Amino acid sequence: MLARIFTCAFVLLLSTAGARADDYAQELAVERAERVKRLTAPEGWLSLIGLHFLAPGENTVGRAPENKVVLAAGPARFGTMVLAEDGSVRLQVTPGVEALVNGEPVLSVNLGDGRTGRPVSVVCGTMSIHVIERGGQRALRVRDSASERRSRFAGIDYFPVDPAWRIEAAWEDFDRPREVPIKNILGQESKALVLGRAVFTRDGHTLALLPLQESPDEPLFFIISDLTSGVETYGAARFLYADPPKGGKVVLDFNRAINPPCAFTPFATCPLPPKENQLPVAVTAGEKDYRGEHKQGASSK
Repeated sequence: MLARIFTCAFVLLLSTAGARADDYAQELAVERAERVKRLTAPEGWLSLIGLHFLAPGENTVGRAPENKVVLAAGPARFGTMVLAEDGSVRLQVTPGVEALVNGEPVLSVNLGDGRTGRPVSVVCGTMSIHVIERGGQRALRVRDSASERRSRFAGIDYFPVDPAWRIEAAWEDFDRPREVPIKNILGQESKALVLGRAVFTRDGHTLALLPLQESPDEPLFFIISDLTSGVETYGAARFLYADPPKGGKVVLDFNRAINPPCAFTPFATCPLPPKENQLPVAVTAGEKDYRGEHKQGASSK
């Protein structure tokens, strides 16, 4: 009788653990489907077709090669952008070209400085443009909902889901916030605020990851690389988000590690991991490198 009770309890324990694993896998599947939906949306990262830094003063913009800024889509002579000394950009649309802001035709519009407020997006057919700021410079970000990258999206590959890569790390607050230098793939450097670190042990290594976090209530943002980088995963970095620490603990779920936008398009300016986040272990969880970009790159040569 006692043996039967133990057997039933063991079977119940296995059944409960299996149900939890199924729930966890289903939760990840839902999140991954939503990520693909965002990525492939008309305004998603796959629609990017250009990133053009503007020179002070007048910049003619259009698809024709004589423009200062040559676009990959749109009219031959879209207009002229004037970069003012205060960093703001104004677009003067070429007469006869239909340009829309919030669905309304415009001939002249202030695009802002790419730093403050919501970006002003100008739409022309399937193309749209707005101004961003990177490293103190103003650049024109160009999207096309009919882009080849979007239409030829190859899907995302993943490592098998492994609950062992869902790690509860200790959270250590710093006595005072630290500024950590973060470079992007263009070589530009900026300072990021770090309030503490997540400490855990893996494969005999004690590891401490630094997250970017503006305030204690905000989610943690980790930029990481590891021994799979450039082999099975994207070479520059992967991103990992986590809830704010609670009770001196923070959950790091590497099954949720994702590729940065730069894995899908050359027109993004992704940050690189600080040296503390370059892990001496192989993180065999989360997203693998994007195979579609390599195929497209090879076919264009």
